[in-house]
Amino acid sequence: MLKTVTTPQLEIAYDEQGDPGGWPVVLLHGFPYDIHAYGDVTPRLTAQGARVLTPYLRGYGPTRFLSSATLRSGQQAALGADLLALLDALRIEQAVLAGYDWGGRAACVVAALYPARARGLVSVNGYNIQDIASAGLPADPRKEYRMWYQYYLHGERGAAGLAEKRQEFCRLLWSLWSPTWRFDDDVYERSAAAFDNPDFVDVVVHSYRHRFGLVDGDPRFDEMERLLAARPAISVPTITLEGDADGVSPPGGRAAGALRFTGRHENRIVPNAGHNLPQEAAQTFAAAVLDINAWTA
Repeated sequence: MLKTVTTPQLEIAYDEQGDPGGWPVVLLHGFPYDIHAYGDVTPRLTAQGARVLTPYLRGYGPTRFLSSATLRSGQQAALGADLLALLDALRIEQAVLAGYDWGGRAACVVAALYPARARGLVSVNGYNIQDIASAGLPADPRKEYRMWYQYYLHGERGAAGLAEKRQEFCRLLWSLWSPTWRFDDDVYERSAAAFDNPDFVDVVVHSYRHRFGLVDGDPRFDEMERLLAARPAISVPTITLEGDADGVSPPGGRAAGALRFTGRHENRIVPNAGHNLPQEAAQTFAAAVLDINAWTA
């Protein structure tokens, strides 16, 4: 059931399924995707007693900013703060946090800085907290070419291209990042409707500029960004997942930084899966969440 809750900055739209008294899990989507990525994960979790919450991130779907004056920030601290505010608004003291891409980043931020709020973590592509201080250093060319879309959005031509051709742009990313996934028009269009949010372009552009230090963040998140700059360890029980066909973050990248996980940690390579891992390998993703629940029972 789609619901909304008001937080200090947002009216967050979220889907809720399962027993209201069940063990809470928050499933967080990435860019450019939406809550439909978890359509086949959720029933596997509710069947095992979970209360599943799947929010639309800022700039997606029905989620809306409360004030026109608020910076449409896509920085990592904003995503983490939104998740923390959602937990507070719903009076959830602790939940299993699970996500990928932007959603995985939000989950990692909360797990690292507020470990008491995370019963456990499932993160695709490993440790997703950005190292902004080092973002200007050149990477291996094989990694650089995969980041073309980020560099494109650094300029005004890219921002205009996203605004005018967002559906074509996002569908191309789906294809490039999940080369083994044969999704059809209906599957794409169900998620693509979320990109018509009036703040989508501004939030996305800010995200890909802030992570390279090209624009300032929202001052209200300065302290959180300062803490994240130290690349804090994640102490909660964690399972990281990597699709072996991921076209943007192939195995062996961020997940290789296992020293960032100081609690119980297991990394799993998922065969024949790309970047949108929960939608491509729902059973595997759900199994990881259920294993975290079992570890912490």
